[in-house]
Amino acid sequence: MKKKIIIILSYIIFSASSNFIKAEELKTLKVGLIAPLTGEFSELGNSLLYSLQLALSEIKDEKLFIVPRDSGVDNKEKLTSAIQDLKSQDIKIIIGPINNDDFKFVKKFNDITFISPSNISPEFDNNIISIGISLESQLKAINKFIKKQKKNKTVIMYPKNQYSDFIEKKLIKMKLGEIKTFQYSADPQVLTGEIETLTNYSQRKKNLELRKKMFEDKEDNQSIKELERLEQLYTLGDVNFDSVIIIDFGNSLKSVLTSLVYTDVNQKKVLFTTVNQWFDESIFYENSIKDLYYPSVNYKEYKKFTKKYFENFKSYPNEISILTYDALGLIYYAWKKNGKIDSTGDFLFKSKIKGKIGTFSLKDKRVDQDLDIYKTGKNKFIKF
Repeated sequence: MKKKIIIILSYIIFSASSNFIKAEELKTLKVGLIAPLTGEFSELGNSLLYSLQLALSEIKDEKLFIVPRDSGVDNKEKLTSAIQDLKSQDIKIIIGPINNDDFKFVKKFNDITFISPSNISPEFDNNIISIGISLESQLKAINKFIKKQKKNKTVIMYPKNQYSDFIEKKLIKMKLGEIKTFQYSADPQVLTGEIETLTNYSQRKKNLELRKKMFEDKEDNQSIKELERLEQLYTLGDVNFDSVIIIDFGNSLKSVLTSLVYTDVNQKKVLFTTVNQWFDESIFYENSIKDLYYPSVNYKEYKKFTKKYFENFKSYPNEISILTYDALGLIYYAWKKNGKIDSTGDFLFKSKIKGKIGTFSLKDKRVDQDLDIYKTGKNKFIKF
């Protein structure tokens, strides 16, 4: 079997000292950035800008320039002005927009290619390439992991909210097999009752009480020991699944995990997995699940990036800024390889790409990430 060739962006991105200045030579690569550099979300926008500055400081090519423009938030007039200004400078490649709600709007600039950190869709969308960690890539990694653990009764859980239809469409399109789905309320008080139904909690409680009554009036040693064992349990009987995939994050995820523990789901028999995690350490202190597994970007590279970012800017980066760091390396590689960037077609490569986020591929007009599986255990993120 032939070894897969992997292009390593970290080899392409080597040390440099470029800055945001006007290009004066003919054969130059000018990359635009549209982000909220002022206003309520300026911290996010500037984090993306700083991450590009880090990438520039490692590329060492005086022909590469970043031209940032403030796009505002939900401000079509400001976004239009930013793109038109970049276009007037003959810029054909732009990092952004951040919000996928702007995709329909930027498509009309069809002579410009946009590289967005959005994770909504892995498919190339006209002149837009989204390099965010897509739900498809995460579910693909989890499904592969679950199969390796020899689990075959999986339940995919997700909340009833504005993203429910989006998730349902993704699941149907992915054709993951005979996997059950379960929607739950965003209201924690309603959620507990729904989880009780999912786990057949009431019946399992009754099973335990009935079993205990069988030994209560018996005085032989074996019956006494069995009763003592039963007294240590909260329910009796297994749930009808052996793994769960929770498509949620933050406090809502923690509420689901708490409800699963409350309904006495056996953690030794049921595999707990989730998505959308960026090494949130608060999960250590508010989560009673001993081992929670999830796919993610490369933790080692993420920590290195965060450390270097802090050393340079005395603050911590927004999570998605590492995506824009890789975006610049990707753009630079495409430019060096093709000698130009005219369309999304210049980003179709047979080989896989290795960046800070990990290994990913761009072929068949889609972005797929090969994500690592991590687990939370003993207040650490452990690569599985």
